[in-house]
This record gives sequence, structure tokens and C-alpha cells, in this order.
Amino acid sequence: MSRPVKTSVGRRCLLWKGMLVVALLALGDPVMDRPEWGASFVAADDGGWYKGKQGQILVVKVPADETSLEARGTFMGRTVRFFTETGPDERKEFVGLLGIDMEDKPGTHELAIEIELKGGSRRLTHHVEVLKEKFRVERLTLPKDKVDLDERSLQRWKAEQEQVKTALADDSPVRLWRSSFAEPLSGRRTGIFGSVRIMNGQARSPHNGEDIGAPIGTPVAVTNDGVVRLTVDHIFSGKGVYVDHGLGFYSMYFHLSEILVKEGDAVRAGQVIGTVGATGRATGPHLHWGVKLNGARVNPYALLELPFRGEARSPIPVPISDVPSAAGESAP
Repeated sequence: MSRPVKTSVGRRCLLWKGMLVVALLALGDPVMDRPEWGASFVAADDGGWYKGKQGQILVVKVPADETSLEARGTFMGRTVRFFTETGPDERKEFVGLLGIDMEDKPGTHELAIEIELKGGSRRLTHHVEVLKEKFRVERLTLPKDKVDLDERSLQRWKAEQEQVKTALADDSPVRLWRSSFAEPLSGRRTGIFGSVRIMNGQARSPHNGEDIGAPIGTPVAVTNDGVVRLTVDHIFSGKGVYVDHGLGFYSMYFHLSEILVKEGDAVRAGQVIGTVGATGRATGPHLHWGVKLNGARVNPYALLELPFRGEARSPIPVPISDVPSAAGESAP
């Protein structure tokens, strides 16, 4: 897990003060039924080395004191935003969610954290070893017009991509989510995060979310508190909702049959925001649930294993016998 580092006693003390604590969320091997993820808690030694697979989330904790004002990290060109909370020992600490993108290059990369202090600043440098995840390959056969876009449809898709980019350009500067996360609905997984999709013999972009099969009209709940940033009816994702949870964390819900919220609405964890449908590019009714964390595409089920505990929330159940086989796409 970590690499031995030879240091003097004095250097070890300094490094220990800057210690990060990381919760590594082990997602395990993908299965088609409702997953049961495991989680391990990893404390870094004074070498500052960490590991995480593509699509996983790391919880980074940085000790703070009365002179500490703000902390911000940089990892692979992406900004990692921190919030403050009180640790078990009643001491203040900075906490940040570090997402490892599904296509981040395997290898060791620098995690730099800048801490703003009263009258100065402090920089911590640590390293994260990105491990390659073994994603499955899915072969799908779809109607030709759902795979190959004509020029008009291609232009529409490009305009829709710009709409999303503009709407999500400015992150909420404060944390909006709280404690534990809710599953939007409990059903059979019909599309696996990270799957390499071969459509009509053509390789497509990896699947950047989880598909949960359910009958049309099944309620869909938001995973945590936030603000509805965008509602859409797009060529690939169909009717969808983008929720801003603050500090660069967004969740997305696609292929809905009905949207029950509007842009600017404040929503609470477990609140119904829409119903399952088959709009956009979909072979049957299902929910596409996606998450972006500081620009990194991560497995949404990793949220359910984050080490933040609050009131228990039961997902909306779907009888397995009612679950259709379905797949969908949010990008070509």
C-alpha cells in the first residue's frame, strides 16, 4: 500500500503533521444484481502514498488548527475542494472527496494540497497510485438511427453538450450534501459503470454511469441534498435532471418519463425528482444514474460506501420480476 521512506526523526515529525487519512472505497467485481460494495479505511504513513482504482472515490482528511482558513487540492489537473468538520477528537480538519476518473491513466500521480493560513500558506505533496480497473465489455444491437447520427442530429448533440458544460461551469462554493447517501431506486443493474460498449460492431465511449432497470413510472429519488442545476430533454440522455451537491459534486438522472422538479429547486435526499422512462437513446425503461466529482466520472455506487453516516434511507424498491432488460447512452 505504501512505500518506505527513509527520513530523519525531525522530518518524520513534520510529515506526520501533514498526514492525510484516506478512505479507499473498494468497489469489487461488477455484478448485474444489486451490488454489495466493501470499503476499507487506509491511513497513510509518512511516505504519503495512496492507491485507488479507476472510478473510485478517496476521502482525504487534512488536520487543521486555529490558523487554518481554507484548503484546496490539485490532482491530474482537477481541483479538489475541501470543507471543514470536527473530527472524533473534537479538532478541526479539512475533508475533500477525490474522484479517480474512469479513464485516468494508471500510474502514480501527485496530489498537491495548498492550505491557506492566517498570514501565509502551507503546501502538502502526496501521491496517489491509480490502479487499472477491469471493466466488462458489452455488445449491444440497436436500430441504426440510434447509433449513427445524421448531420442535423450531430449538431443538436454538440449544442446539448455545450448547454450542459455552461450550466455546470460554476460550482456551488459550499457543501450542500449531508451525511449518508440514498440509492435512487433499488432494482436490477442492466448497465455497468465503465463498461466498454460495442454498438452494432462499433466501439463507443465507456458507460459513465449505472443503469437500473425498472418499469415506466417508477419513482426516482435524488441521492442527497442539493440544487437542481439543469433539466433537459436531450437526444441521447432523454429527459434528465442534473443536481448540484456543492463543491464540484454533481449527480445525474437520465431517460426519465417525467421530470417532477424545475431548475433552481432545492431538493432533499430521498426526494422524488422524476419517474423511470425510456426517453432518449434507450432500448427499454431504466434509470441512468451518473456522478461527476470535480470533473471525474466515478461509480455512483461508491457514494453509498462513503464514511459519512446519518439517518438511514431506504431506496425505492423494484420487484426483480418487473425489471426489464434495457440499456441506454448519454453520449455517442
